[in-house]
Amino acid sequence: MNINRDKVVQLVDTDTIENLTSALSQRLIADQLRLTTAESCTGGKLASALCAAEDTPKFYGAGFVTFTDQAKMKILSVSQQSLERYSAVSEKVAAEMATGAIERADADVSIAITGYGGPGGR
Repeated sequence: MNINRDKVVQLVDTDTIENLTSALSQRLIADQLRLTTAESCTGGKLASALCAAEDTPKFYGAGFVTFTDQAKMKILSVSQQSLERYSAVSEKVAAEMATGAIERADADVSIAITGYGGPGGR
């Protein structure tokens, strides 16, 4: 799937979330791909939305919530060097989270989400 980074989708209601997860699940099932997720600031909300979709076991097997740097390193094999150099909310760390999740879950594709957990930004 191609994602245009310049476009932002604003989720406004549960119908929108259901439509997006349904479209994603249908595509993954059609392409016979297994998805995993690695989340930080969202605390598993993406995994929860995916698990509400029909036929979840056909496309989704495991997800990871790694809120702390230590959890990212231990569970997803994110490097300490990346965390120190780029920060936990960087694209580099998100990519390492995604790769670690694929390896841990034996999946084909992953979605990784990281960011600041509060309004103060840290």
